[in-house]
Amino acid sequence: MIQIKGLIKQYGLNPVLRGVNLHVPAGAFVTLVGPNGAGKSTLMRIVATLLKPTAGEVKIGGWLMPEFSGRVRQHIGLVSHQTLLYGDLTAEENLLFFAKLYQLDNANERVMNALRQVGLAARQRDAVRTFSRGMMQRLTLARATLHEPDVLLMDEPYTGLDQDATALLDDLLRRESANGRTILMITHDLVHGLNLCDRVAILSRGKIVQEIANGEVSGAEFLDIYAAQTGRKGMTKANG
Repeated sequence: MIQIKGLIKQYGLNPVLRGVNLHVPAGAFVTLVGPNGAGKSTLMRIVATLLKPTAGEVKIGGWLMPEFSGRVRQHIGLVSHQTLLYGDLTAEENLLFFAKLYQLDNANERVMNALRQVGLAARQRDAVRTFSRGMMQRLTLARATLHEPDVLLMDEPYTGLDQDATALLDDLLRRESANGRTILMITHDLVHGLNLCDRVAILSRGKIVQEIANGEVSGAEFLDIYAAQTGRKGMTKANG
């Protein structure tokens, strides 16, 4: 579903991505990890059609980017550092707005189903500015999956979430994965990310330096591999 070959991105003379190769099959869940400055968010923005690469090839669903970005966007759901929500609108109004943008049939039914899935049906008529960080993140996930995209892109979705909100997001991601959604997620929580996904890819100094399948190594072994590949210790729920 996602094919990246020799991807390069540089700003002026500053290279951020130095020849990234990554393949995410349809229905797979891949977690991308790496130290700050490794290029994770830059890579995600390119896959999300928000940034053009300097060189290399990116295909989503067989469509070459950025030439066919317009066709690809309707098949992508993005959860990033920005919620893309409107604080003065209610949860229901926010989702109805995006349903209109995507020209979805049965918009009211879709919106209510999405709110129920993220546990916000009881707050559907409350302004989003009154929501906690966890509630806003849940609504952001509802917004990102409202149009039933083939690809779900998650850039640090657990940032600022408490234990209950984290557990709910875990359940939602497992459900999306079980439903055949292709998921690419960035997280600093290494062991948590490894346990959720099918495969984890380590990005360091602008390149994918190693990929590890879920179950191939223990959490402790994975942390050692990460430290060896990046020269840094990784964050876990226990220490970070």
